[in-house]
Amino acid sequence: PRHCVPYINGGSRFPRYTPPGAAKLDPIPHSRSNPRWLFTNSLPPPEWVQPFTDVSDLVTDPKHLQPSPWVHQILTLLDNSPNMEQTLDAYCRKFLIKLPPNFVTFVLRSDQLRQQFDLAFRFFCWAGKQKGYDHNIECYVSLIDILSVSDDLNRIRGLFGEFKDRGLLMNISAVNSLIRNFGSLGMVEELLWVWRKMKENDIEPSLYTYNFLMDGLVNSSFIESAEQVFEVIESGRVGPDVVTYNTMIKGYCKLGKTQKAMEKFREMEVRNVEPDKITYLTLMQACYSEGDFSSCLSLYQEMEEKELEIPPHAYSLVISGLCKDGKPLEAYVVYENMIRRSCKPNVAIFTALIDSYAKCGKMEEALRIFMIMKNGGFEPDEVTYGVIINGLCRSGRLEEAMEYFEFCKGNNVAVNAVFYSSLIDGLGKAGRVDEAEKLFEEMVENGCTRDSYCYNALIDALAKNGKIDEAIILFKRMEDEGCDQTVYTYTILISGLFKEHRNEEALKLWDLMINKGITPTAASFRALSNGLCLSGKVARACKILDELAPMGIVLETAFEDMISVLCKAGRIEQACKLADGVVDRGRDIPGRVRTVLINALRKAGNADLAMKLMHSKIGIGYDRMGSVKRRVKFRVLVES
Repeated sequence: PRHCVPYINGGSRFPRYTPPGAAKLDPIPHSRSNPRWLFTNSLPPPEWVQPFTDVSDLVTDPKHLQPSPWVHQILTLLDNSPNMEQTLDAYCRKFLIKLPPNFVTFVLRSDQLRQQFDLAFRFFCWAGKQKGYDHNIECYVSLIDILSVSDDLNRIRGLFGEFKDRGLLMNISAVNSLIRNFGSLGMVEELLWVWRKMKENDIEPSLYTYNFLMDGLVNSSFIESAEQVFEVIESGRVGPDVVTYNTMIKGYCKLGKTQKAMEKFREMEVRNVEPDKITYLTLMQACYSEGDFSSCLSLYQEMEEKELEIPPHAYSLVISGLCKDGKPLEAYVVYENMIRRSCKPNVAIFTALIDSYAKCGKMEEALRIFMIMKNGGFEPDEVTYGVIINGLCRSGRLEEAMEYFEFCKGNNVAVNAVFYSSLIDGLGKAGRVDEAEKLFEEMVENGCTRDSYCYNALIDALAKNGKIDEAIILFKRMEDEGCDQTVYTYTILISGLFKEHRNEEALKLWDLMINKGITPTAASFRALSNGLCLSGKVARACKILDELAPMGIVLETAFEDMISVLCKAGRIEQACKLADGVVDRGRDIPGRVRTVLINALRKAGNADLAMKLMHSKIGIGYDRMGSVKRRVKFRVLVES
């Protein structure tokens, strides 16, 4: 059949655009007075359509251009269906259109495709197959920008490889976008390729370009290269801005070089670069991670003085830090400042405050915060309830703790091992071992995995209630069930065995711990040395301590603990002999050992001997016998 094309003399051979829904390709004329029709066997060539309506004579600002109706129609067809490409082909054939690179770029940058990675890639590939079409640099850059959010590095590398093969001419906008995206993804090789091409094309980098480059290097942990770029910026006309400093500070914090980050922060003041909330938040996060809660608080106070906007996460860091430092009152003041500034708290902040008050023995205050939380519309989670139950158990309020526990079980709150370990520990300390054992067995029935905390809590309860054999059986069962035996597990049992005067078993358990590669703590050695010292085996304790040194284990307060336990047991002579041995073998200076012995005697209630030692030269003075000077031994204290 022949196709007809309308023709108007003196005008365009195509009619003015009508939205596709209303247009028809083959209109039938109603009279011979209408524009005449030309009959032809072929269609005219397709027209390249633009993404904006052509109103150049009416619009002075190109930013206010209205998208052409074609854009909406093409976006409607992008449904990611299996036959999407065929639908696009049919549509473009029907209306005799083709999409040029600037149209493809506009569609790729639309909000509709922002998170649609596969859809954007399919549209890009379809557009590239149009007859007489080649992607321009903006098409590639726009698609890489979309794919960078997906972290699909293989697809990005393939696309960028095609981009490099095309040999497209770089511009500053493309450079900034590519460097930013490659930097955020840690694609250093691609980032440096773009930088070299920029130099080859004589493109002068702006401060934004340098900042993007630094961010990429920092994200890839190339901190020394980032420092070199920073030095180049410093020597330039513009100089570093707050983004430049924030990037370097982020890099130092990322590598744990918080001190260098603080130096850069103080340097900002010298260069009159005002830090922003990101600067402070980055430093606060680093200080919090290192346990430097006082610096975290100082940075927060500095933000308040400068009346900067304080993000919710900054409040969370300061409050959590103060709570971990055992300062719930100061943390509550920060919480009140947060409320005063109309900044909404979260469940984690309330939980930190409750936990801190509970651990400081202020359980009523902890419960008051809990009620404020609930009345404020915040739903407590399993962590909050776990903290409440733990606090009540610590305070000996076991019946209330059990009530909260039953409430959680009946209200779909996820009951975890923390609940059980707190209750088992509380019941054990109250001597209610049978109830603790019942809860321990109930855990498996309720599908809750028993961890080392639960085992340790029950082993401790059994050991302290004279059931050491049952504790040892549980210890072996712990290993059979694949639960890690911790240094605390061994400490509990060693202490319990010594109390039952089963010294050799305790020593065997110590050797087993060392052979398993578990590093002793001050508390574990204290349990061992106390048992040996009270058994009259001080030399054995000293020998074991000497054996730890080649393993890199140095227990600073070991001798102090041993002297204290001997004095407390009334074995002053042995304590003095141990003090002399410490000095004679060069383990500590006489003055410090003397102070330790004075304090030990005073704490043991032996004030007379403590005063005698303090007002004499025993331990630090010297006697001259002929030409030989000899230190006055500590044992003189009990011999005189």
